[in-house]
Amino acid sequence: MGVVAALFVVVAAAIVAVWGWLGMAVDMPEAPIGPGEKLHCVSYAPFRGEQNPFGPDVPIDPRQIDEDLAQLKQVTSCVRTYSVDHGLDQIPEIARRHGLKVMQGLWLSSLPDLSRKQVEGAVDLAKRYPDVITAIIVGNEVLLRGEMSAPQLARTIREVKAQVAMPVTYADVWEFWLRYREIATAVDFVTVHILPYWEDFPIPAQDAARHVDAIRQQVAAAFPDKEVLIGEFGWPSAGRMREGARPSPADQARVLHDVLALAKRQNYRVNLIEAYDQPWKRQLEGTVGGHWGLFDGYQRTLKFEWSVGVSNHPRWRWQAAFGVSLAALIFGAALAAAGGRPLPTRVWLGIAVSAAMSGTMIGWTITSIPVESLTIGDWTRSLAWGAVALAAPVLGAMAAAVGVEVPSFARVLGRCGERVAGKLAIALGLVLVALTLLAMQAALGLVFDPRYRDFPFPALIAAAVPFAVLKTSWPRLRSLRPCAETVAAATLALSAVYIGFNETVANWQAVWFAAGLLGLAVSLMPGRAAPDL
Repeated sequence: MGVVAALFVVVAAAIVAVWGWLGMAVDMPEAPIGPGEKLHCVSYAPFRGEQNPFGPDVPIDPRQIDEDLAQLKQVTSCVRTYSVDHGLDQIPEIARRHGLKVMQGLWLSSLPDLSRKQVEGAVDLAKRYPDVITAIIVGNEVLLRGEMSAPQLARTIREVKAQVAMPVTYADVWEFWLRYREIATAVDFVTVHILPYWEDFPIPAQDAARHVDAIRQQVAAAFPDKEVLIGEFGWPSAGRMREGARPSPADQARVLHDVLALAKRQNYRVNLIEAYDQPWKRQLEGTVGGHWGLFDGYQRTLKFEWSVGVSNHPRWRWQAAFGVSLAALIFGAALAAAGGRPLPTRVWLGIAVSAAMSGTMIGWTITSIPVESLTIGDWTRSLAWGAVALAAPVLGAMAAAVGVEVPSFARVLGRCGERVAGKLAIALGLVLVALTLLAMQAALGLVFDPRYRDFPFPALIAAAVPFAVLKTSWPRLRSLRPCAETVAAATLALSAVYIGFNETVANWQAVWFAAGLLGLAVSLMPGRAAPDL
């Protein structure tokens, strides 16, 4: 018992130490916004919860917009909009009451009737609220989406310009301004989107400000007679890494500090995307799409304060406590299963390794579930990952304590007469089957359609390590190679190699996920048949 107690203390201390390190606040530089100053402008959409711009044109309750703008006027002097439907045409009137200016957008698409309605609506608002609307943005990334030709867009811009008194522009990513330079002749100023995270070659957070400055200078050199407004700049606070570009609260805060400070020194305007997290964007861009806001999309709370340190895991104490509790459960399950019989030191060392890894990763797994889940399918998949991450280390510790080997898939799912006996073996086998299916679904998704998919590496590591440990605990087993395990192992191993190559070693989320896939593949190859129980 002395060895067991000592190992548990070491595991618990390791879990707390890792989470203490993960939860440390990252220092921020001097605030780019001085006392009494506000942000130049922020992109604003009023959608909350399950609200979205898809489907019927159902107006947003104006009281909801009023609440948002009452909050936003504390941090900005202007909001940028993108459309006039779904009640967004109410924004100028409400903004006037709060002393806010509006950069009024209209949404252009490949549907002429809807585009016409947008143009007419924006022009009407411009005539009714000339004291509020400072500019009209005719279309947003319609060239990028390929929904309108450059000549069509230029004609539409000139049509709007002929009917309103304020400046008129168009907004798109910087590459498309350089590709379709003739659009600049139709606008009063150039509105360019620079999003380092979404670049074809993603830019890490520490290089984002230099990248923005270099691109702005390139666009300004291409259009020397036009002002260049950065119409969208931001950084996500959650979601999957793209190479070295990591979405996180600290990275979001640091990038905004750096870019706004640079803009202030060089005297150019930046519109931040966006005011509030927009959950509906996750349907288009995955988890990361819904986490670009300065404010949380549900609680409407500010994510960080200027110049104040930011933690990527502010609830790390709870995550550490949950991990230590799981570790205690793992050790307790092994002791209960052993029933007082002494176990070899190597078995306890394996259980300790499993408890340390699973205990560390389980807190990450649990907190990732609501962040990465939007639809019923998302919740089902995330909860399944959480279930195997919890069950695998506990069942694995019990199996190690009594010498139960993991049965093959055939002996778990086969005909009645061929199935393994014993509840523990059946439960362990079912968890491995579930883990393999989840891992293959995630791995193949990241191979064939990776752009918006997350890396469920915490749950994978938490669930895969116990099986790898269990396999090494019982070396004298009959060596069989069931077809299902062989195919699964090969698929996971090949996927791991491709994911690591495709995402590069700069993406540590991908590296951890690939390591988990390889570990699971090793556990499956060669397949083993359990001894009869």
